[in-house]
Order: sequence, then C-alpha cells, then structure tokens
Amino acid sequence: MNVTILGIESSCDDTSVAIVQNRKILANVTANQEIHAQYGGVVPELASRAHQQNIVPALDQALRIANIELKDLSAIAFTSGPGLLGSLLVGTSFAKSLSLSLKVPLIEVHHMKAHILAHLIDDAGQKNPTFPFLCLTVSGGHTQIVKLNSASEFELLGSTIDDAAGEAFDKAGKIMGLAYPAGPEIDRRAKLGNAERFQFAKPKVPHLDFSFSGLKTSFLYFLQKEMKREPKFIEENLNDLCASLQKCIVDILMDKLEKAALQEDIKQIAIAGGVSANSGLRKALLEREKKLDWSSYLPSFEFTTDNGAMIAISGYYQYLADDFCDLSVVAKARKPMNL
Repeated sequence: MNVTILGIESSCDDTSVAIVQNRKILANVTANQEIHAQYGGVVPELASRAHQQNIVPALDQALRIANIELKDLSAIAFTSGPGLLGSLLVGTSFAKSLSLSLKVPLIEVHHMKAHILAHLIDDAGQKNPTFPFLCLTVSGGHTQIVKLNSASEFELLGSTIDDAAGEAFDKAGKIMGLAYPAGPEIDRRAKLGNAERFQFAKPKVPHLDFSFSGLKTSFLYFLQKEMKREPKFIEENLNDLCASLQKCIVDILMDKLEKAALQEDIKQIAIAGGVSANSGLRKALLEREKKLDWSSYLPSFEFTTDNGAMIAISGYYQYLADDFCDLSVVAKARKPMNL
C-alpha cells in the first residue's frame, strides 16, 4: 500500500510544501522570501506574513505537480520546531486545519531531525546511508553532531554553545560589507582567494561541542586593527579574507566530526543543513573520506536549504511507526533533539 505524505515547512523564511509517496518525491515546492536581504537578516513579522501569502499557492502547485488530490493523502506532516515562532504558527495552524478537514493523521516533525532524514529520500542520483551513521548538521541557527541508530533513534553528541556556523558566516560577511545571506558569497569568493593568507584563532571547546562567537569577535578586531593602517584593507583583500575565514570554520567543523567518528567507531558520515552546500565543507568531507576510509554522504543542493521534502520523509517514517499527534500540538521556537 502506498503511503502518501504531505510535508509543510515554515520554520524560518522559506515556505515549502512537498509530497512524498513512500520514499519517492512527487513534488517539492518552495517559495523564497527575498525581502529580508534589504534588512541584513530575517525579520520575523515579515516572514510570518509571507508564509500566510505563500502557503496556499505552494500547496496548490505541489498537488498539481504530483498529480494527486487532497483525498489521496495518508497524513499531514509539519515542522513544529525549532524555528521562528510566528513562522511556525502559520505552518502548524495550516497543517491542523488540513488534518481536521481531511480526517487524516497529523505528524509533528523536528526541523533538525528532518534535515538529517533527507538523506533517506529515494533519489536516484544519491546513495543512502545505512544505520548507524553520523551527521554534521550545519545551518544558520544550528551546529550539531548527531548519531542515528535508526530513523527514530537520534543521539546528540555535540552542539554549539553560542553562535552556529552559518551565523558566523553571515555575521562575518556583514562585517566585510557583504549582502545577506553572506555564506554563498563568501563561498564564491573563497574559491578565488588564498586560504592560507590569514590565520584566525580556533576556540578550544571541550568534548564534541562547538563555539563560533569568539571567532566572530576576533575576526572583527583583526579587521578593525588592519583598517586603521589601511582603510581599504577589506576591499583589497576580500577574496583572501573569505578563503581564510571559510577554511577556519570548516577546519573547526571537520576536527570535531573526525573526533566523533573515532569516538563512536563509525565510518558512515553525512552532512546536512544550509551550510552543507558550502563547497569548502564538501571538499573537506571528501578528503577525509579518502584519508580515513569514510563513506561520505552529501545532500543534493535542493535538500540543503529548508524544504518540505525533508519534512515529508520524516513524516513517512513516523507514519510507519504510528507516531502521530493530536490537535493540541503547539509550535515551539525551542525544541530539543530528544523531543
């Protein structure tokens, strides 16, 4: 019997609706919100308003692409957290309404778990990891190393104690005068620069946790010092600055991931989240694969950003486990991995 899941993602500024049948994607529609670029970051109130405008057209388009009707859905899966509360409320309320009207089960999905489970989508161009495997999830709001023993058993091994890696990219980019989001532009310029030109201190954090606030601060002080001597320092050294900064962040991530793999004696290694699109991180993972005999799993670029397909595939596995919720479920801006 086919299990057809509708996935709704609205945790930040992307409104995404996807339909997955078993593990195959039938449709994955995302409406982006470009308005935030002029403010240098996501404005929560504007994001929630845009979700209200985009969610119905996104659903309509997804149904047409999948060539199915609402009555064909087995369940409704949605992001309940973590994320921006106003944005989450739009998706949560919409999912509840659909579930009630269609009389189909409702499934709440953890946003960060969904990023990882995107690796289990049946995509002909990608290989799927087998359990157990480790996943480095890196985004604008989260940096974590997670061990998966099954599609429902997650073990958080380490996380950031302050800023996330994606946040460090964006804040450093803002300091250099780059437009938001700065991560993709830093990545583009890093390919043109010398990554060994500048050295930045790496924070010493115990165990498998991360810290990026100190790096961001030291980067700011470094630029302020250099600009006192040469006002055009950033402009004249931008590519090298981007390359050196990116290398530092990637090295921090990979050092911890390598430590986790050794600790857990696991060689199946995946990355997920928005920063998993970064070319420097992807290259570093593939280099470790050759050096350490890892089996590496890189997500397709469409699954690195927030998307409905990752919510739908998570919903699929929860559907098989009868892991449903009722209409009393609420959105949660903060949602630990163990919930």
